[in-house]
Amino acid sequence: MSTGTATWEYRDRFGDGFGRTYFRRFGDGVVSSIGLGTYLGDPTDEYDRRYREALVAALEGGINLVDTAINYRAQRSERVVGEALDEADVGREAVVVATKGGFLPFDGSRPEDPGRYVREEFVDPGLVDPDELAMGSHCIDPGFVDAQFDRSLSNLGLETVDLYYVHNPETQLEVRSREAVYDRLEGCFRRLEERIAAGDLRTYGVATWEAFRVPEDDESYLSLPEVVSRARRAAEAVGNDTTGLGAVQLPFNVVMADAFTVEAHEGAEGHQSALAFAADAGLNVFTSASLAQGRLASGLPESVAERVSGDTPAQRAINFARSAPGVTAALVGSSSPEHVAENLAAGEHDPLGARAFDAVFE
Repeated sequence: MSTGTATWEYRDRFGDGFGRTYFRRFGDGVVSSIGLGTYLGDPTDEYDRRYREALVAALEGGINLVDTAINYRAQRSERVVGEALDEADVGREAVVVATKGGFLPFDGSRPEDPGRYVREEFVDPGLVDPDELAMGSHCIDPGFVDAQFDRSLSNLGLETVDLYYVHNPETQLEVRSREAVYDRLEGCFRRLEERIAAGDLRTYGVATWEAFRVPEDDESYLSLPEVVSRARRAAEAVGNDTTGLGAVQLPFNVVMADAFTVEAHEGAEGHQSALAFAADAGLNVFTSASLAQGRLASGLPESVAERVSGDTPAQRAINFARSAPGVTAALVGSSSPEHVAENLAAGEHDPLGARAFDAVFE
């Protein structure tokens, strides 16, 4: 598990090469405001090699945040993260490792018949109740998520995870009511609170694609205040003094700025955006799709590009994402050391200040 002491030492080792606020607080330690994502790419040996090289370059260059999920690249991404952690000249306690559970993962490759695979690997052995499935591929039953957490530990070759997300819970809204989804989240949170008490998890969160950045009347909407309330109830039920809910992950970039502009969450003084509510609630925010899955690498809207520092469009897009108020880190998929070097160079530039960021939307 990462520690405050080790992450501050990592910051001392690399911090002088970056701009102000490149390293940001995470618990009692710090984390780089650029993280390496592992979602994109085929489940092949070639992509494994590329990710391994990119991960080692990132860890040895000033990125101490790695984000993955059990279903990414048929479990290969988690396994490659573990290999890179062993290979890199960086101690495990200096690195914040985040993963996710919720989608039923393939194992090594995509099967010819995914439905049959799900039935034989998960339903028939009793690992998943068919009634708990959404879209034939998603389950947040506490027992299933608990088992997936153990599998993630095995894939990563680790004894602990720093941040574990319940992955895209809005998928469950396809088959059940919003209240029922909150109930299932609370059950999941209770199990994760138990993992925190057991010592193999530091904190947990919710990773979403739509839920927190859409209006309240959207079919995919989930309320951040209700999610926080359910986490507090889960902590109380387990006997933990404080909730272990510590983070949210959501898309944020120049062309998907809803998390900043859509005021869909009831705060103490009225409706707030997801970013504003998360900041007030003390939640870390990690942005996914910071490059809009590569689209922004070819250019940003001129009105934004001229305001944000960076030598390339990708660097300016990264710096826009990590300039947003309340954002702890922007996640960027990188499957080559060359991309890692470009992304790291973005951190040499200062992010926008609050007024300059707000001015982009005026």
